[in-house]
Amino acid sequence: MYLEFYGLKEAPFSITPDPRYVFLSERHRDALAHLLYGIGKGGSGGFVQLTGEVGTGKTTLCRLLLEQLPENTRVALVLNPKLSPLELLESICDELKIDTTNRKGSLKALVDALNAYLLDAYAQGLRVVLIVDEAQNLSTESLEQVRLLTNLETPTQKLLQIILLGQPELRDKLDDPELRQLAQRITARYHLTPLDRDESEAYVRHRLAIAGALRSPFSRLGLRALYKRSGGVPRLINVIGDRALMAGYAREQNSIGERLVDRAADETLPGTTRYRLRHYGPWAAAACAVIALGAAAYFYQLQKPAPAPTTPAATPPPAAPAAASGTATTTATAAEPAKPQEIPAAKKLAALAENAPDSELTAWTQLLARWQATSAETSVRDAARCHAVVFPGMNCLRGHGAITQLARFDRPLILPIKWQNASAYALLQGVVGDQVQLNLAGESFRVGKDDLASVWDGEFVALWRLPAEVPPQLHSGDAGPGVAWVKAQLARMDGGAADAGPAFFDEALAERIRKLQTAYGIKPDGIVGPETLFALSALDPAGPHLTRSVQ
Repeated sequence: MYLEFYGLKEAPFSITPDPRYVFLSERHRDALAHLLYGIGKGGSGGFVQLTGEVGTGKTTLCRLLLEQLPENTRVALVLNPKLSPLELLESICDELKIDTTNRKGSLKALVDALNAYLLDAYAQGLRVVLIVDEAQNLSTESLEQVRLLTNLETPTQKLLQIILLGQPELRDKLDDPELRQLAQRITARYHLTPLDRDESEAYVRHRLAIAGALRSPFSRLGLRALYKRSGGVPRLINVIGDRALMAGYAREQNSIGERLVDRAADETLPGTTRYRLRHYGPWAAAACAVIALGAAAYFYQLQKPAPAPTTPAATPPPAAPAAASGTATTTATAAEPAKPQEIPAAKKLAALAENAPDSELTAWTQLLARWQATSAETSVRDAARCHAVVFPGMNCLRGHGAITQLARFDRPLILPIKWQNASAYALLQGVVGDQVQLNLAGESFRVGKDDLASVWDGEFVALWRLPAEVPPQLHSGDAGPGVAWVKAQLARMDGGAADAGPAFFDEALAERIRKLQTAYGIKPDGIVGPETLFALSALDPAGPHLTRSVQ
C-alpha cells in the first residue's frame, strides 16, 4: 500500500531472505571469512562454531557460505536438528545422496555407509562438510553422535568437517560436562553480535536503495529510534521498519520520525511497556511515575549512609604502581578513592581464560580468517609458531607497544592476556576513544584501556602480507624491488612520488622512513626492519582493519 507513496518499487523490509538485499557488516564479513577458513582447513578436523542472537543473520551467512564453497566440496545441510541420533544420521546420508537401502534403522550400518562414502570422496580429492543450523536444538545424545563422526579418519586426516550454527544457548549447552569431549574439539568459535548504530542506518539505506527509493523516508531521529528499538538486530529492523512505513502512509507523512518508529515498535515488539501505558491511558502512566518516584525516594533513604564524623585531613595514599610499558599513568590525589584491585574487566577475562584452553588456536584461526589465508598456504599450528615468514607473502611479528600505538597500525592483532594464574589470547578487533573491542574464545566484548592495561603487558602478535621480493631488512645503500615497494608505500602517507628516481635507498628515503617510524611509535633509526615493514604494510588499504566502533 505504501510503495507508490514513498516511491518504492517493492517492499524494502520483507523478512524473507533475498540475496539482493544482503548487507554484510564488518562482523558479518569476519564471520563468513571465519567459516570459509574453517572449511578450508579440511583434514585438520575439529568443529567450527558460529553463534548469535535470533535475527542477527546466521542463516543468511549460511546461504552465502554455500554459494562460496569450493567446487570440490560436498555439503550435508541439516536445517531441523530436533532429531534422534538415528534420524540425524539418516538425514546426513540423505543429504549426501548415500544409498541406505536396507541400512535404515541401524546406527552401525549407517555409520559404515557414511565412512565408505567419506573414504571414496577423500580418494577423489573431495572435501565433505556437515553444516547443522539451529544446533542448539540438538539433544545431548545427538551432539555426542555428531562428535563420534569426527572419528572417521585416515591415519593422517579427518574425513568430515563439521560446522555448528546456533543461538547463544548452544554455547551454554556445550558447557555441560557431558559434552566436554565435543567442546574440546571446537577449534574455531565466532559469536555474531547485532549491528551498531552506523551499521544499522547503513543497513536501512541499503535496503531502501535496492527497493528503488530515491530518498530515505526516515528522518535522522527516526533512524536513531529504529536502531534503539531494534537493538541493531536486522530482523527486528525489518519488522519495525515495515510497520513504520505503513503508519507513515496511513498518516500521509513524507518523513517518518521518532514518534512513528516508537509507535511501530510498540505494536510489533512483544511485551512493550510503553504500549501498555498508552493502552490504559495517561492517568495510568502518571500513577506509575508517582509510584516509581516514591519507591526510589524510600530506598534512597534506606541506603543513605550515616554522616561521617569530622576528622583531620587524611594522609595521601602512596602513588599507584606504574602501568604496563607504553601506558600513561596518573597519580591519585588524597581526595580520590583508591581503585579496587580486582576490576570487572579483569575478572571477565580471567573467567574466559580459565574456560578457554584453546584460546590461542582460536585467536590464530580468527586472525588467519581475517587475512583470508587458506589451509593450502598454512595450518593454524604452523602459523602460531610465528616465524618471520609464515609462508611466502605472509610475515609474522612479535612485539611490544601501547594500545594507542597498536591502534595506529589499524590491523587486527593477537594480545596475550594474563591475570593471576589465568592466561589466554584475545584478538584485538577495534579501538575507539577509551574503549577496546576484544574477542576471546569466540566472545566479543569491550574493556576500557586502563582495564586492559591491568591484564596485558603490551605484547602483541601481528600478521601481514608482504611481497616475496621485499627482504627482511633494508637500509641506506640498498637498491632493487624492495626499495621500490617501500617508496610506493610511503607515497600513501606523505604524498611523495612512488617512482621518483631509481629504486635506491638514499638519505632522503631514510628521512621519510624516520617520519613514518615517529608516527607509529617506532625507534626512528631510518632502517626498515620488521616493525617498520609492518607499519609500511599498514598503509595499504587492502586487508583487514580494526572496526570503527566498539560494542
